[in-house]
Amino acid sequence: MTYNILPYTFEQAKKIGVKIRPSVKPKYKIDIFTKDDDYITSIGAKGYKDYPTYIEEEGKEYADKRRELYHKRHNKENKIGTRGWFSLNLLW
Repeated sequence: MTYNILPYTFEQAKKIGVKIRPSVKPKYKIDIFTKDDDYITSIGAKGYKDYPTYIEEEGKEYADKRRELYHKRHNKENKIGTRGWFSLNLLW
């Protein structure tokens, strides 16, 4: 099943200057590309929810709490261009 990329993630991608598409890899949600369509990486394990999915399914208040907890767990993943950084900035 293909992951449905929600508007929040497209907005985030535009802010950081990348293109995103549903991943062709079965384990991931999103493939990330440069503006010139060069592949960068794949992010987001399909078995887990993310911020925009929580907003859609559980509401913003619950999503904000999940986001806060995610940021606490992953606050060291801030090296620009890593998979963790892309996940933090596109999905959370």
